[in-house]
Amino acid sequence: MKPFDYLSPVDAAAAVRSVAGNPGAVFLGGGTNLVDHLKLGVVAPELVVGLAGVLPAEVEELDELDGGGLRIGAGVSNSELAADRRVRERFPVLSQALLSGASGQLRNMATVGGNPLQRTRCAYFQDVTTPCNKREPGSGCSAIGGWTRHHAVLGASEHCIAVHPSDMAVAMAALDARVRVLGPAGERTVPFVGLHRLPGGAPERDTVLEHGELITAIDLPAAPIARRSAYRKVRDRASYAFALVSVAAALDVEDGVIVDARVAFGGVAHAPWRAYRAEEALRGAPASERSYRDAADAELAGARPAEGLDGGNAFKIPLLRRTLAATLRGLAGEGSR
Repeated sequence: MKPFDYLSPVDAAAAVRSVAGNPGAVFLGGGTNLVDHLKLGVVAPELVVGLAGVLPAEVEELDELDGGGLRIGAGVSNSELAADRRVRERFPVLSQALLSGASGQLRNMATVGGNPLQRTRCAYFQDVTTPCNKREPGSGCSAIGGWTRHHAVLGASEHCIAVHPSDMAVAMAALDARVRVLGPAGERTVPFVGLHRLPGGAPERDTVLEHGELITAIDLPAAPIARRSAYRKVRDRASYAFALVSVAAALDVEDGVIVDARVAFGGVAHAPWRAYRAEEALRGAPASERSYRDAADAELAGARPAEGLDGGNAFKIPLLRRTLAATLRGLAGEGSR
């Protein structure tokens, strides 16, 4: 590990100034991702700016959203958020997604502000002996034609086929969350669905945040549909494993017809994938197995699996189709009225 300086700022504004003024500086939240990359040599910052005690660490009501909405401070731990009664009752998909991630020990350390910003867990990205466009732009993508089982089938490019690892982020995308950001130019709000970038020709840029910008909170708008929501994760092991595919969904069914739907996918793209085509196909359709399969087909029409040394990841397409159907089937059975 390359030596670096460490700074404990007095507040969020001071943290932003410290990082924005130094191209070699990074923020450190819970450290569940950055510390690993420091040890592996994936990153070698000059300055690490710690955020312990600097960011809001409460879950508050959002009165302006007519009750039901919540503002989640970036310093709230994943464990605290998953256990919050208001989250479990109003946004069960989020609580379930959080509890699907990592281990209890890591959830106790990981923060709401840091979770969406974690880097890919692609083995090639973490292996500094292999070419990786995300780590070293222009060096090539070792995953293409390599070990592809866990990689993207949606939104990939010729420069990167890695997937975003967060479970929480998939639920946030389905819930139309909004990200509050503090930067050198002041505060701004970013739609959660617009926070992450697809790789395109610049896979080294994970998000639309500029250097020195810091997530201070995430807002969850009130959404009655969210009370009937669920997260389903398919993985190689029952715990402490990243998703092969995952589905965050909310469903409103009346007299056997789908009135509204929210759907997002994980484990299949460089960003949490909001499934707008699937949602459009579901609205007004019967709450039936055929409708669920048709919605999946509408979203997956543009899927492009990757071939590789391990047989590729084409299996993700039928797996995601079945996972979406199972998730919606469960919600429709619980909530038909």
